[in-house]
Amino acid sequence: MSPETYAQVSNLLIPTATVIYVLALISHAMEWALGRAPVAKVEVKEEVLVGSAGEQSTAEVDASAAPASSERMDAASRIGLLLTWLAFVLHLGGVVTRGLAAGRVPWGNMYEFSITASLAVAIVYLIFVQKYKLQWLGLGVTFVISAVLGLASLALYTPAGPLVPALHSYWLVIHVSAAAISGGAFTVGGLVSVLYLVKARAERKVLAGGSMSASLRRLPTAEAMDSTAYKVLAFAFPLWTFGVLVAGPIWAEHAWGRYWGWDPKEVWSLVTWVVYAAYLHARATAGWRGRRAATIAIVGWFVFIFNFVGVNLLVSGLHSYAGV
Repeated sequence: MSPETYAQVSNLLIPTATVIYVLALISHAMEWALGRAPVAKVEVKEEVLVGSAGEQSTAEVDASAAPASSERMDAASRIGLLLTWLAFVLHLGGVVTRGLAAGRVPWGNMYEFSITASLAVAIVYLIFVQKYKLQWLGLGVTFVISAVLGLASLALYTPAGPLVPALHSYWLVIHVSAAAISGGAFTVGGLVSVLYLVKARAERKVLAGGSMSASLRRLPTAEAMDSTAYKVLAFAFPLWTFGVLVAGPIWAEHAWGRYWGWDPKEVWSLVTWVVYAAYLHARATAGWRGRRAATIAIVGWFVFIFNFVGVNLLVSGLHSYAGV
């Protein structure tokens, strides 16, 4: 096929993938909506069932309703995950055909960075779904990917074309690949940390005599989620270190004749590294767990998002697309 045909295919696949990600988002939202009702009251009724026939029949209705709701939630979760897989395949095809249309790696402008980085989020999520059963994270992941692809298609689209001379280096491929994959892991880790705070708060309410919704009961324990976030971020940090603080300066020297120039993108990449280094250091030396560690992880994720979006679009610099 000609480059023009590849470009047309990519321009069809990316919006189609976006729509399917949105459908997956809706399915996961239905999963959470079905589990909004608290289930602790049902357990209380079952505990005081001794004696009264009227109470026995009321409790049986409540107990039979819970499995039906759980089955609907399971179905919505499975549909959401299947739609995410379908969207991922189309998304991958859109990124590959964009690269074929341009005759290069597809991250020469902010549109291409966006579709590639969101693909990395999907890859990391689907890998960890298989390894750690993280399908409960589907709502947050599909929201992030849908938002990034929607922004890319509506506001950042740039026709495929050749790279500017400064970008011609295999170190760029190494630099951006490592940064995109670690950025995807930062996103997954940040979302897990957000849900950790929600789950931990719900567990404290239950200990105080309150109730917890069925959707939150389906999540792993807060302790397990804290451990999962740590594993994801411990995987991402060395990759970010190599891709941004090793391969990035080597590429900068090739492109602009210096390894480090305190460009805004370089500065905020370093700030991102410092925050995640503080997270891992605090866990390893001070024994920080739980809420404090999750807060640092979420701060790191927001710093990364600002580095990815804010610096690129709002701040002038060699890496910036502000005003382009």
